[in-house]
Order: sequence, then structure tokens, then C-alpha cells
Amino acid sequence: MLKSIRAFFDDRDVLEVETPLLASTGNTEPHIESLQTLFREQPCYLNTSPEFAMKRLLAAYGEPVYQICKAFRDEELGPMHNPEFTMLEWYRPGFDMYQLMDEVEALVLALVDGNQEVFARISYAQLFEEYAGLDPHHATAEDCRQCALKYGIEQPVGLDDEKDQWLDWLLTQLVLPALPADRFAFVYDYPASQCALARLRMNAQGVQVASRFELLYGEIELANGFHELMDAGEQRQRFEAENKSRLSGNKPAIKIDEHLLSALEHGLPDCSGVALGLDRLLMVLMGDFLIDEVLSFSWSRT
Repeated sequence: MLKSIRAFFDDRDVLEVETPLLASTGNTEPHIESLQTLFREQPCYLNTSPEFAMKRLLAAYGEPVYQICKAFRDEELGPMHNPEFTMLEWYRPGFDMYQLMDEVEALVLALVDGNQEVFARISYAQLFEEYAGLDPHHATAEDCRQCALKYGIEQPVGLDDEKDQWLDWLLTQLVLPALPADRFAFVYDYPASQCALARLRMNAQGVQVASRFELLYGEIELANGFHELMDAGEQRQRFEAENKSRLSGNKPAIKIDEHLLSALEHGLPDCSGVALGLDRLLMVLMGDFLIDEVLSFSWSRT
């Protein structure tokens, strides 16, 4: 698989790069926890993705790049999760979100031994309207709660008026289980409040959405891609808002990556980028549905 991936990008003149796994800053996203350590008593973090460093290379050189590396996340262990995993990440200057979806599809097709796989494409709103009868862009947290009641979905304690948490819960408990279990699907145009590092735009219905997509196989999330945000000021505001959310949830704030913000100020080319979990992709290609089955040494054996 690794050999084929490298051949795929070599044929397309995308340069393989390497960036540090250890950094003095971490990920501010409230739902992703970095593994921390110390270097000479200075707190530092194992990367949850090579995204920030790769964007610094993009700002400096403007060339399409990819990387295969280890990534690390705390508190993630289970049938689909290992605290250390292998990630493929790449960035394409001049690509929009749809062009990058085309390339993700082409890469996966190059790895499936000639099998003719069908990749569905459906917007986040269409997904919820079809399988939950809910408009996710205009629904309230109470609407989400009523939807859970209607379909007999367990209601976790503590969600209250957290609409995005409600949407995530309905997505995992109701919507994704309804998808065909043996098919690839791209879901795109996420709610603006779930933009992460994606830029925002107005869709055809006049609703502000995040230019973000995910690749799924049944319920399994394989890849997460963005038409990348280029505005350093907006990116700083998002980092600060995420740290406020972390503090309100009794989690420590994470030091903001000023190097990334400086790179954005210098100028990031108009580009799209995607991160793809190679362990999960190998699971799908091999017909296995436990991540331990495709790891040389899972956490229980380290």
C-alpha cells in the first residue's frame, strides 16, 4: 500500500516531505487531545496531524506536497482507534474541495486492485434530511433532542443546548448507521460551526457552510479534507475560541502555533488539503473491521 501511494504521487509530481512529530505547540480543538511530554522541562506535544508544519512549507514554497507519518492522539483507544496511527496528508495548490475529492477517489481506486468501487457524494444537509428528517443548518439543539426522541436514540447527559454535539451524536447514532455498510461516500459542506481549518462560503441555498468534506466507508471515517482557510486573523480567532471552549469544559488551553499564523500572514496559496488514516484504509481494503488486525503492534502489544 505504501509503495503504491508513493508511486501515485510521484506520477502526479507531488513532493514527499517530512516535518517534526514533536512540537512546542499542540492542537487547540476541544475534541482532539494531544499527547504531551517534556523537553528540558518545557511542555511539548506529539502531533495529532502534520497539518500546521506542512502549511508552513506551503507558504514558503507553494508546491504540492504529501507526507506519510505517525500521528498521536490521547484518550483514543478502541476497535477503530489506536493512540499511535499512520496518516497520509497532502496539499494541492489551485485545487478546490471538489477537485481534491476527485483525487482522493483516484488514489483509493488505485489501491483496490481494479475493483470498480462507486463513491457516493452527498451534502451534510442532504444526509440529515434523508436519514433523520432534520435540517442541520437551521435546527436548534431542542430540535435535535426531539429528533432523538422520535427515533428512540439514547440522550446523553450534559449536551443541553450544545447543537454541534447533538448533531455529532445523531450522526454517529442514527445517520451513519443508515448508510450502506460496504460503500464509499463523500460527505461535504459541513455546518459553518464545524469548520475547523476550512474556509466558509455560501452554498446554492444561501446558507453559510464550511468547505469541508469527509470520506466514509459505511460508518468508518477515513479522511477529512478542507478548502483551506488562508486568513491569519480569522485563524487566530478560531484558535482562541477553541481554547475558550476547552477551558469551559475543564480542559487546559493549548499554546497557539504562532509559526503557523506567521506563515498565513506571509501568504498561503489557495489550496485544498486532506488527511487520510492509512490504518483504517487498510482495514477496509483487507475486509477487517478491527484496527488491531492491521497494526504490527497495537497498543495492547507495545
